[in-house]
Amino acid sequence: MAQDRAGGPARAGETSMLPSQRALGAGCFVLALAILLAPALWNGFPLLQWDSGGYIARAFEPYLVPSRSVVYGYFAAAGWPLNYWPVVLVQAAATAFVIGLALRAFDLDARPLLLPAIVLALSIVTTLPLIAGAILTDIFAGISVVGLHLLVFEADRLDTLERFLLTLLIAFAAASHSATLTVLAGLLALGLAVWLLARAAVPGAGLARGAVAVAFGVALLLAGNHAVTRRLTWTPGGTGILFGRMLQAGIVHRYLADHCPDPGLRLCAHRDEIPQNADEFLWGQGVFDRLGRFEGLGDEMATIVRGALLDYPLLQIKAAAEATAAQLVKVASGEGVLNSIWHTYAIIERDTPRALPAMRAARQQRGEIGFETINRLHVPVALLSIALLPGLIWLGVARPAYGDLAALGTTVAATLLLNAFVCGALANPHDRYGARMVWVASFAILLASCRWVRQRAPQGAAAVPHGTG
Repeated sequence: MAQDRAGGPARAGETSMLPSQRALGAGCFVLALAILLAPALWNGFPLLQWDSGGYIARAFEPYLVPSRSVVYGYFAAAGWPLNYWPVVLVQAAATAFVIGLALRAFDLDARPLLLPAIVLALSIVTTLPLIAGAILTDIFAGISVVGLHLLVFEADRLDTLERFLLTLLIAFAAASHSATLTVLAGLLALGLAVWLLARAAVPGAGLARGAVAVAFGVALLLAGNHAVTRRLTWTPGGTGILFGRMLQAGIVHRYLADHCPDPGLRLCAHRDEIPQNADEFLWGQGVFDRLGRFEGLGDEMATIVRGALLDYPLLQIKAAAEATAAQLVKVASGEGVLNSIWHTYAIIERDTPRALPAMRAARQQRGEIGFETINRLHVPVALLSIALLPGLIWLGVARPAYGDLAALGTTVAATLLLNAFVCGALANPHDRYGARMVWVASFAILLASCRWVRQRAPQGAAAVPHGTG
């Protein structure tokens, strides 16, 4: 049997818990759910974002759309008969589940009230409840990283059912967004590289478990797309998103200047109409729409991307490095949570009209939600959490009692760098992409702080029986 870090038997299942302890634990879990759902409950409807409608529509439109997961679309649409509340309830439950498992894995679960306390702290200083309560894939980005770390490094602290549920969660997260899938795959690749160099540093069996979960996610993604297209195909949009990044960096304009006129490039005739802002080009109802959007310009954008990669390699490296650095510090909450997201409103009106009255009555749609004040706290906390990660890693080297949390800190640091590259260098920097991941850094620092407090408590206070606090 695996041993816990105090020398006793590991608590994988809770078979020895008294009914009163189980009731207390369940009550704390429900309290954590309520905290995570507080912004959505205050709003009167799950929060909506620019992209929410695109995901919902995947369950109703018989074709694929770039960067919009069919798997998440079906999940979101399943909740519409109850005004989408089941969607955010499941998202909040998954979040509380992963945080609770992490507390147990790191020996911080002796006091059940710590779960809602940690959730409350994160809900105040990070974007966590805003993304848990939104019709959006973002919540699964961070919790899947924590879940993957637990599955790889702390599986002996979990029972069979918990490992199975984590596998399902990671698979769903991987299928819900290509960036999340890429980050998870990148973490596994880094873990494999470390394992090849120092096998004691990373459990090989853990890497195998993580690989199975991510592979299951790929299979789920392909199955979802097959349900729509009747063929095995990847979610489209990769080349178009990369084109947008090159456009914003000025590389597309340079390529067109160097190669036009060219009868094979329709954009040559519209060079003066092409904005340098990728969002304005892709979503601004301009020349991109008139030339057929991704269907009409997909091949041409792919040609320009390939050509620009070959023609300007140093410029590409410089632009990618700058975009990665920019993404790393773009961490503000609430991007795209507006009262002017007309595409999302139109999708809900067209496909789920019974949810329309509740949506229109929500505070968000009445213009009562803003994030300027919140971000005066969220942004500095996020940046401070990033800055403290090297200290957490060093602490684990200096003090073995923090070695497990240092491993988590290393995973989080690698995640933030991978996420910055994937979302910045391969797409375009956005606050939303940073905020949905950076709360995990705050979580890791908070766990280390709890460990520090516990170790400095008087021996009698530290020895509280499990489930009595």
